[in-house]
Amino acid sequence: MEEKNSLKEIAKLFLKLGVIGFGGPAVHIAMMRDEVVVKKKWLTEQHFLDLIGAINLIPGPNSTEMAIHIGHEKAGWKGLIIAGFCFIFPAVIITGFLAWLYKEYGQIPEIKPFLYGIKPAIIAIILSAIFPLARKSFKTIQLSIIGIIALFLSLLNYNEIILMFGAGMMSSFIYYLNQKRNNSINAFIPITLFQFSNNNLISHTNLNLFLIFLKIGAILYGSGYVLFAFLDAELVATGLLSRTQLIDAIAVGQFTPGPIFSSVTFIGYQINGFSGALISTIAIFLPSFIFVALLNPLVKKMRNSNAFSAFLDAINVASIAIIISICLEMGKETIIDWRTILIATISIIVTFNYRKINSAFIVLGGSIIGYILNFVG
Repeated sequence: MEEKNSLKEIAKLFLKLGVIGFGGPAVHIAMMRDEVVVKKKWLTEQHFLDLIGAINLIPGPNSTEMAIHIGHEKAGWKGLIIAGFCFIFPAVIITGFLAWLYKEYGQIPEIKPFLYGIKPAIIAIILSAIFPLARKSFKTIQLSIIGIIALFLSLLNYNEIILMFGAGMMSSFIYYLNQKRNNSINAFIPITLFQFSNNNLISHTNLNLFLIFLKIGAILYGSGYVLFAFLDAELVATGLLSRTQLIDAIAVGQFTPGPIFSSVTFIGYQINGFSGALISTIAIFLPSFIFVALLNPLVKKMRNSNAFSAFLDAINVASIAIIISICLEMGKETIIDWRTILIATISIIVTFNYRKINSAFIVLGGSIIGYILNFVG
């Protein structure tokens, strides 16, 4: 009975986050922290930080992988599956509907006025979540220096995975230098990054889509924009998709809630209808479930080892630095006039002073204010 209640709680939480989760991985993770660390207390702040480090070590959509980790922590492998599925499901349904509209009528609904105010509000949500995480992770002068270096290099567009492993290796090297004796230290075994190579539902086109998206899901690091670079090479260059369709898929991914990887649902539908959408969606997310299932048991073991703990602390710091860098870049692109400055300021005041307010209301409020201000000269 207890397990059944836990699974219901997981399903309810991640369906909600899947519906209200506008703004990309950084804001999704901020919302998850608010729910599972602050409100529900399913995880400690430190363990949540460790999971942020862990999701940055493996390919795939970070926020989806965080949802899967949380589900596993709460209710084992059943929780893992339900959390991931429920977080992805709303975005897939919305994207699938838009894909159908697009194919039938050649366009997607105009919702730019509502997006205008969402993005500044999202930045406030990220900042309010990052502030306590930063205080927790920047706990020594050494880690603070590593974090500042990672932030600087991230702003210079250095690869995220290089920054993560570089920070971890630097911290581990300093740890070993500080050890006078190392009799009880276990051998350092780096985490392996696995790569998968290789009726209508199983048609040649769908098999091709499955292999393409399985490969992308298994090897892709970085933001949604990196995803679209892969899609351009795999689909546009081979003639399966037009560049106009790809650009429209990018737009759909930006203004729908949930993981941006749900854009492949839109793409799959354009290429081969409902079955193409289903196959593409399963293929792109499947590696994330496998990677998390393999990695999750290792996270606590890493924290219990002094050597691994130093490595993990530095990865956490680099993760926070990268999120701050993303936030700064979003700010440059989003906060561009007095209206967006006003929305961002109001949102920051509310999120920092009234922490119990659900982030969904911040997003909704930003959207409404943005829509109203669009009519103000």
